[in-house]
Amino acid sequence: MKGESVFSWLVRLVKGGVVGMGFIIPGLSGGAFAVIVGIYEPMIRFFANIRKDFVKNLLFFIPVGVGMLASVVLVSRVLGQFFESMGTEVPLLWFFVGCVLGTLPGLFQKAGEKGRQAKHVVIAVASTVLMCALLFFLYQLSQGMQEGEGGSESIFTWLLVGGIFGLSAIIPGLSSTTLIVLMGLYKAMTDGIGSLDMQVLLPIVAGVGAGFLLLSKLFNRLFDRAYAGFYHFILGLVIASTVMIVPWSGKVLESGEASYTLTLALVSACACAVGLVVGYGMGVLERKQRGHTE
Repeated sequence: MKGESVFSWLVRLVKGGVVGMGFIIPGLSGGAFAVIVGIYEPMIRFFANIRKDFVKNLLFFIPVGVGMLASVVLVSRVLGQFFESMGTEVPLLWFFVGCVLGTLPGLFQKAGEKGRQAKHVVIAVASTVLMCALLFFLYQLSQGMQEGEGGSESIFTWLLVGGIFGLSAIIPGLSSTTLIVLMGLYKAMTDGIGSLDMQVLLPIVAGVGAGFLLLSKLFNRLFDRAYAGFYHFILGLVIASTVMIVPWSGKVLESGEASYTLTLALVSACACAVGLVVGYGMGVLERKQRGHTE
């Protein structure tokens, strides 16, 4: 891309890494983080019209894809070690909560770029409530279910898992890992991705691509025909996913039931504050970049 700087390339690489973490960490949404870092809409438009400006868009998304893949593999590899050393993922979840809170003002502004009416606020509130109810229902269903031990899954199983990842990328707020935990495949998946097992990794990548191609045209039409309503709907999904990220006392996490000590509470508060600053900074950077391209 003419005039593209190394800094711009690195920014997209980091954004891809952030989205990748959203895909692989339980309770988070890759689609929601794609909205947060400002690549959701261009990603949808690219896959919906894949032949239009193909080379230009491909070059734009190469660092995003590299960052996503590297992040998924790396996080899968270190997730178990991190939980073992920390004893809990609570501070990490509070960091992500802070990130989302920091970007909400920017998301609200973007949702109203083409006008905002009372019905759009109603849409945002309704989607928040409905997605909270859905995610809480899935969370309740997941309690007491055991993850699979792996080793007996077929290629079709991993294609389905990839399709779920693609669905959660298309629908911000939907946590793919929540569904994968329900299927009892989370440990087998992270073990396979972390060890670069191609029998796991390749079908998942293929499933993600298929999910994008099947649904992106629909979502692109929604952007064109009902931008304000659809973006306020997405805003509600992001808020709902943030609510469900919060590791309240007694919530069952991958590392066990969340239980707060004074030290953990202080560390979590600091992590949330850092995330707030990072999230707000990412939002400012995204708006500046969008302003330069308009």
